Amino acid sequence: MSKQELFTVRDVMKADYDMVDGVATVRQALEVMRFVETKCLVVDKRHERDEYGIVLLSDIAREVLATKRSPDRVSIYEVMTKPAITVHPDMDIRYASALFARFHISRAPVVENGMIIGIISHTDMVIKGLMNLT
Repeated sequence: MSKQELFTVRDVMKADYDMVDGVATVRQALEVMRFVETKCLVVDKRHERDEYGIVLLSDIAREVLATKRSPDRVSIYEVMTKPAITVHPDMDIRYASALFARFHISRAPVVENGMIIGIISHTDMVIKGLMNLT
């Protein structure tokens, strides 16, 4: 029997992510997106004791596009999820996947020492992690 290699969130996460302020309009938030593979925006904390939020592009599609609301009149805080469920970079991807399933989420910020260091998604765990397990 071969020893199964451990993959952590840090091994498969994306270090690039886009962060926005919750008071930004949806249009402003979309205009500052820099990363081609971005499917979510992390909503920054308002102060030290606050929590991060997250808004998926699917949230914007459902809450703004499908309801014919103006992206200039909808603020990110109206469509975001807060607090965002976060994961630690040293978590085994199998546990991260179980957490995602339990809470019906598809991606989460990776937080270390109170700071976001990346984003992890089901896709990252399957493509980068599962495909490399022996």
